[in-house]
Amino acid sequence: MKDSVREVLQYVEQNDVKFIRLAFCDIFGRQKNISITPRELPRAFESGISFDASAIYGFTGVEQSDLFLLPDEKTLSVLPWRPSQGRVIRLYSSIVHPNGSAFEADSRTILKKAVSYAAKKGYLCKIGTECEFYLFENNKHSIPTNIPHDFGGYCDISPLDKGENIRRQICLTLEEMGILPERSHHEQGPGQNEIDFHYGNALTAADNFITFRSATKAVAFENGLFASFLPKPFANYSGSGMHVNLSLYHQQRNLFEPDKDGNHSLECQNFLAGILSHIQEMTLFLNPLTNSYHRFGAFEAPKYITWSHQNRSQLVRIPAARGQYSRMELRSPDMCCNPYLAFSLLIYAGLDGIEQKTTLCPSTDIDLYNCNHTLSHLKKLPMNLGKAIQLAEQSTFLTTVFPEKLLQKYLLKKKAEWSAYCHAKDKQQLEHELYFNLE
Repeated sequence: MKDSVREVLQYVEQNDVKFIRLAFCDIFGRQKNISITPRELPRAFESGISFDASAIYGFTGVEQSDLFLLPDEKTLSVLPWRPSQGRVIRLYSSIVHPNGSAFEADSRTILKKAVSYAAKKGYLCKIGTECEFYLFENNKHSIPTNIPHDFGGYCDISPLDKGENIRRQICLTLEEMGILPERSHHEQGPGQNEIDFHYGNALTAADNFITFRSATKAVAFENGLFASFLPKPFANYSGSGMHVNLSLYHQQRNLFEPDKDGNHSLECQNFLAGILSHIQEMTLFLNPLTNSYHRFGAFEAPKYITWSHQNRSQLVRIPAARGQYSRMELRSPDMCCNPYLAFSLLIYAGLDGIEQKTTLCPSTDIDLYNCNHTLSHLKKLPMNLGKAIQLAEQSTFLTTVFPEKLLQKYLLKKKAEWSAYCHAKDKQQLEHELYFNLE
């Protein structure tokens, strides 16, 4: 038995742990878990814990419904919002077939393969996320309303900002779980907040993103509130995005760090060009809801496939940073994406740019929100879910990243959502029914 597994078993025995949650995600990035008792944990590490995969959309049919959860001992974390007596811990898990082989639609395994592929090419991607969300009031039955928690604005303070104590509690909770928030503040919308995270390897960043979503909802609920990650809950206020800060290392050197004249390496340019060249076909996985597309083109959310330095009106900006903080910032993804699939796509797209020596287009150094010039020459992101589905279906790149069955199931579900949206008389009400309580 590995020493790290022994350490987990010892921790459980010595710290009054009564329940262990084996966590995993469905193909849309929604966290699931099975809770086991300490006596079952050695068996879980050795052979896995079975579950009914046919009950989870996109996994298997009833004829082959048994899959197993193998806990990752390196992901142990206490759930601070659960009682300290009779502790509850969480372990992220890999999904495997009865014969022990990896389950093809396990999005965490897909990201592991992307990280491994990059390592074989000599590269390491580090990712940090900036996470936005809204806080809404619950009614007396603890059902979410559409009433925002406050009416503060960007970087406001108390009493306009009523969310500062909630953000503080979220950050302290995450620190107890070994996650390092860097910044937090009130965002532009009423009841809108942002918490940003220190960069790490891609798999850890994805795990932390999933943990952040569950912890935020738990802390909000404890305070009688509902945390929503819906990309555009209000038509006339800013949407909630998930900005992805990505740096690329080769031989321990950050390729995004410019030289003394401010120029970037050719590999860095090719990597960025690869992402820009594949962004249209990837958008379905970065922005998975009909609601996602209401966000584009307003309140600092991108619309055009462009890049620039520091300019926040672009799809990609290169912030004014040096050393380990040199990076690109992709501004289109939203909080409802599956981070494992999203980060996998970005890694493969960037590496494809390097392999194909894709030429980076010139930067677009204008304010795209207040531009009087014609912009017809600029390519756009897909502006609705239907167009994003069409681009994904036509993509050969996606078929090289995702297993065929996962891609088919994902597309089938999104087509159903788009059809329902197109035929709905009250589209806003339909989105509320489809997404509000889930996201």
